[in-house]
Amino acid sequence: MSTPKIKTAVEEMVKPFLDENGFELVDVEYIKEGSNWFLRVYVDKEGNIDIDECGRISEYLSEKLDENDPISDAYFLEVSSPGAERPLKKPDDVTKAVGKHVFVTTYEPIGALKEFEGTLISFDGEEIVVEIGKKRHTIPYAKVASARLAILF
Repeated sequence: MSTPKIKTAVEEMVKPFLDENGFELVDVEYIKEGSNWFLRVYVDKEGNIDIDECGRISEYLSEKLDENDPISDAYFLEVSSPGAERPLKKPDDVTKAVGKHVFVTTYEPIGALKEFEGTLISFDGEEIVVEIGKKRHTIPYAKVASARLAILF
C-alpha cells in the first residue's frame, strides 16, 4: 500500500475513536528514518493532551492496525502531541490560530520575503495576513509551503 493510502487508512481507523473522546487528529506520517519505518500520529485536544491519553489512543490504534493490517513493512507506532509549535496543516488549523504567533514559509518570495514570523491577523480561506512589527504582510494561501505556531521569546 502506498504512503498516501496508508495515511488515509490510519486516519479512517482512528478518527471515530478520537471524535468520540474529544481528541483532534492533527497529522499522520508514515516515514522511513534510517532502516526503520515510523507511523506517527499527532493528536491534540482543548487544553492539551497528556501522555496517558496518548497511550490510550496508541492501544486503540494498535488493535485496529492488527485487525486491518494495512502496512506490510515492520514499523514503530508513535502517538504524540504536535507540541508547542504545532503545524497548521489544514485551513481550519489556520483559522483557529488567528491572533497567535506563527511562522509561515512560502514557495516563492512575497515581496522580498519567503519567511514570515509574527502575529496571524486574519485568514479568509484565500489569504493569510501576518503582522511583523507594525507591518502587515498578505500571503496567498496557495503559496504557503508550511505554517506552524511559533513560540515568542
